[in-house]
Amino acid sequence: MATTFVHCTKRQCVNNTVLTPYEVTSKGAWCWFADPRAIHHQSVDGSINKSYIGYIDVHGNIKAMQHDFVTGESNEVLVRSYFQPDDHDNPTFLILPDDRVMIFYSRHTDEPCFYYRISTKPGDVSSLGKEHKIATKNNTTYPSPFILSDDPKHFYICWRGISWHPTMAKFTIPTSDDKTECVWGPFQMVQSTASRPYAKYASNGKDKIVMAYTTGHPDPTMPNYLYYNYVDINTLELKDVRGRVLSKLGEDLYHVAATAAYQESFSDAVVDASSLRNWLWQVTLDKDEKPLIAMVTINENKSSHDYYYARWNGEAWQKSFLANGGGHFHQSPNIEKCYSGGMAIDDQNTNEVYCSVPVDGKFGRVYEIIKYVLDVDGQICSSDTLTKNSEFNNIRPYVIAQRGDSPLKLTWMYGDYYDWIVSAKRPKGFCTGIRADYNVKRKLNISEGDDVLHYEDAQDKQVKRVFSLDPVDNFTVQLEASLDTANYWGDLITTECFSYGIDQHTLKAYVRVKDQAVYLSTNTFGNSDIWKYKPRATNGVWWNVSPYSSVSLTVSYSNKELITYINGAIDR
Repeated sequence: MATTFVHCTKRQCVNNTVLTPYEVTSKGAWCWFADPRAIHHQSVDGSINKSYIGYIDVHGNIKAMQHDFVTGESNEVLVRSYFQPDDHDNPTFLILPDDRVMIFYSRHTDEPCFYYRISTKPGDVSSLGKEHKIATKNNTTYPSPFILSDDPKHFYICWRGISWHPTMAKFTIPTSDDKTECVWGPFQMVQSTASRPYAKYASNGKDKIVMAYTTGHPDPTMPNYLYYNYVDINTLELKDVRGRVLSKLGEDLYHVAATAAYQESFSDAVVDASSLRNWLWQVTLDKDEKPLIAMVTINENKSSHDYYYARWNGEAWQKSFLANGGGHFHQSPNIEKCYSGGMAIDDQNTNEVYCSVPVDGKFGRVYEIIKYVLDVDGQICSSDTLTKNSEFNNIRPYVIAQRGDSPLKLTWMYGDYYDWIVSAKRPKGFCTGIRADYNVKRKLNISEGDDVLHYEDAQDKQVKRVFSLDPVDNFTVQLEASLDTANYWGDLITTECFSYGIDQHTLKAYVRVKDQAVYLSTNTFGNSDIWKYKPRATNGVWWNVSPYSSVSLTVSYSNKELITYINGAIDR
């Protein structure tokens, strides 16, 4: 991590850089408490140089966009269809020592497990293996995984788990068949006087997992303090910023409170003791491993959100005001009034902060992305409005983790937003897309010279489509189909080489090769649109699958590999 602080002779100079926004997907969103939601990975030999961006859409599809900087190809991958349509369920990534990519996801605190899938090929999420579960005793959400060099045979996950509090466990590195075991934990890390502390995590990559967290959710909690601790993975001790031991994880439970008495006893654990409502967006470390935090302070009636940059200067916590972020950014006036537009610190240039701020423009008052650069004293040196005259809000920015020298740096959500979950109350839900500062325009993996057979089904009923193909040559079959949802199974595509269809019992897509080997998809052939007609709740219920009434299918064969796509995303 490299940090370059600059000295300015003129304070708060304004630059005029215009960032070109590129669409990653037209349907996608994320919450900001499960990370890394996007990551870059370059292998030691340079053969892998890819970025991965994860999100969930309003249809309950968890997806990952993969961009390959070696080939220039981009592909969208369907990680899991038919999931709870809730933006808290966005996937997070972990790069394993053998370069395989592990993807985690979970429902929003109403199911006692995590799900994960691991790429079968190094660095290639289009080759995801089967879905597995990590069972937890308590309901879970927000998985944040880490591997540290002092313990390379294990990975750690931090999440909201036991008693809705920060929780941690240690697991074995997955085997070649994707199996992992919990060897330590899960253990609750702290105990607050409020019911739901909100935590963000980071690591130094070696021996520390750092954690910033609040007393509770800012909606009902005022005052809402902001705290900072870290875990030494060699001793499994929880410590404050100066290294004072606060507890031994698994043996003691460290208690925090938004009180003057607590602050007096544990002053180095308190980042900010505001009498108002603190929340946080990120914690990271500078090159000297001093912590930095992107935080927001919200007034009593929740109408005004102030963005701050907090840093430990070696002696005390220093707060720098960046901007007023307006009120809640979204289109629903009576819910989630503590939802700010969002903030992100560049962890490679930790004096640079990206904020979503309301700006008057061509389409009225719209949230734009503004970059702030701070000097060595923590004062704003310059600001730069990167998105301008946007039609819709630019919100929840995120800097790609571990990006190195990758030109893909910044991602964010773009569009209208009505709720964090799809329901009859607000069926539009989180109808945003994802944008980035680099063009990762996706394309199907179709080789030049392939035979492409395109079939558009204009009928209202499901029929068998028969194609004549040479199994030696490369080929692609594309089908725009209308389906009979009452008779939702059987072959959709039939050739001399293979058939593709929907299994009657599991409602998963299959490929049958020469009437012998059958390959069943991990994903259900349908989505979660039924949630639009159900009560707004995180109650653990799996509503019935919503069949596709129409679907775009592609089957591509090249270099002895068959790839299937559903609505443009790689399924198998």
